Amino acid sequence: MDKNSASGFYNGPAKMRITGKGVNPMGSYEHDIESLLQIGEGLTLEFKSDLKCLSDHDLLAAVVSLANTEGGDILLGVEDHGEVTGLHKNHMNVAGIQSLVANKTNPALSVRVERIAFHQHMIARIYVPKSRQLVSTSEGLLLRRRLKLDGSPEAVPFYPHEFIQRQASLGLVDPSAMVMEDVSAEQIDPLQRHRIRNAIKKYGGDPSLLALADEELEGALGLSRNVNGVRRPTIAGLLLLGSEDSLRLHIPAYEVAFQVLQGTDVKVNEFYRKPLLETFEEVELLFKARVEEEEIQVGLFRVPVPNFDRRAFREAFVNALVHRDYSRLGAVHVKISDDGLSISNPGGFVDGVTLENLLVADPRSRNPLLADVIKRIGLAERTGRGIDRIYEGMLRYGRPAPDYSMSNEFTVSVQMTNSVPDLDFLKMVVEQEDRLGSMPIDSLIILSRLREERRLTTVDLAPSVQKPEANVRATLEKLVETGFLEPHGTGRGRSYTLSAAIYRKAGKKAEYIRQAGFAPFQQEQMVLSYIAKHGVIKRADVMELCHLDGPQAYRLLKKLTDAGKIIKTGKRKQVAYTIYA
Repeated sequence: MDKNSASGFYNGPAKMRITGKGVNPMGSYEHDIESLLQIGEGLTLEFKSDLKCLSDHDLLAAVVSLANTEGGDILLGVEDHGEVTGLHKNHMNVAGIQSLVANKTNPALSVRVERIAFHQHMIARIYVPKSRQLVSTSEGLLLRRRLKLDGSPEAVPFYPHEFIQRQASLGLVDPSAMVMEDVSAEQIDPLQRHRIRNAIKKYGGDPSLLALADEELEGALGLSRNVNGVRRPTIAGLLLLGSEDSLRLHIPAYEVAFQVLQGTDVKVNEFYRKPLLETFEEVELLFKARVEEEEIQVGLFRVPVPNFDRRAFREAFVNALVHRDYSRLGAVHVKISDDGLSISNPGGFVDGVTLENLLVADPRSRNPLLADVIKRIGLAERTGRGIDRIYEGMLRYGRPAPDYSMSNEFTVSVQMTNSVPDLDFLKMVVEQEDRLGSMPIDSLIILSRLREERRLTTVDLAPSVQKPEANVRATLEKLVETGFLEPHGTGRGRSYTLSAAIYRKAGKKAEYIRQAGFAPFQQEQMVLSYIAKHGVIKRADVMELCHLDGPQAYRLLKKLTDAGKIIKTGKRKQVAYTIYA
């Protein structure tokens, strides 16, 4: 091995990372590789054997397939089953791999390569970025990555009909704005124009649209365009104005299913291919027929408590219709079962939206024109924050948050349970709204989690709110000021519970004492009583006795020690506390 090669190769100890910038102590890098080997190959991780010198063709195929999917890592010098066998001598100069990829991909792709000494072998870790445009090899090989039924990955051809799917998910094209050049005006249903006008009046859409003539209305909404002197509908226009026959012929993927299940029995099973607004109205009627309400008295007001929130349903259903992938076969499914309501649509989240940032990601649609039309009609939340309405429609009734965990790269699915509402929680929310205005969604999430889990810290709550800890802490302190929460402790160990007033209104005074813990004086007396009975106490005993975390127990013991009430004995793990003799 040549330690003077261009990439800075060094034939040193196993715990070294070798790059073009020199040699760095390994430490966590070896741990990173060990973790990747244990995880095994997946959508963003590929192992490539280099015992026989991996060909340029196969290496480039692996690179472009990752770039055209989600990006990821290639570990060169590792067998498919995870055994590290090392690099071939032809690949010891990793700078050559970077040059190869840049010169043999179109458009040129920049990858980062690190050479790592691992368990007496050298391997190369190739970092492949996710590309915002389709990338092929210079020979025209265009691949993407997918998971097989057994969970193992494979590289498959990227077919032309999938190009739009990819570009739409990245926000590079708007499929709904594409003109249907083979569709004539005769295939437009004039009754659907009246339906649009009626929807604008019914849902509070843009009133300026009502004064426009039919052709002007279509042009203003982007439903049709002039092509060589002939007006042709866009895909959004055909979805809203097309006849059922034209939709079947030109947008075969478009379909909506409404199902009602009782146990394993199917009570309703309706499928629709009618224009979008007509389909929405008919499905909404079927849904409303299954909404049951009771009423509760809150102050001077009678507040309805439905089994399913209508606004949450509307936003979730409209989202499914607007953001679905119309190039992918499959219906938008609305299903009511014993577990609640579920709505799913073909096509995963658009690029940049994940389960971890769903509440805070900038609003983006796979079909921007269609989304804009629906907002201007008034059918959807104009701010693009319909997801907040869906959360609010569940949380304000004391029900669990909507569950998107069944979503994947092919489908977005939301589950909304029809569990028994928490009426005390609803009364609290309604009183807040009457006093201070509507409650922010962040506050609802925090109160909901504390209702279920009783006592949480800022760190515990941040993932649910999907905002930085500083923002969550500010929301928590506002809830403290308004009397909804009580803080306990200081610093990073500071925790929060629902306030005594909230528990008192709900008739749960004893539960408050259990969750909030004991006053400092009570805690001190409990520690002294414990020592009097058992002779000594350790920090772990204090944590269990007073329901404190480690730092809080430490501060309590230090306070008693500094006051001369107890004495510290032993060192490190043997530390204990006793009363002065």
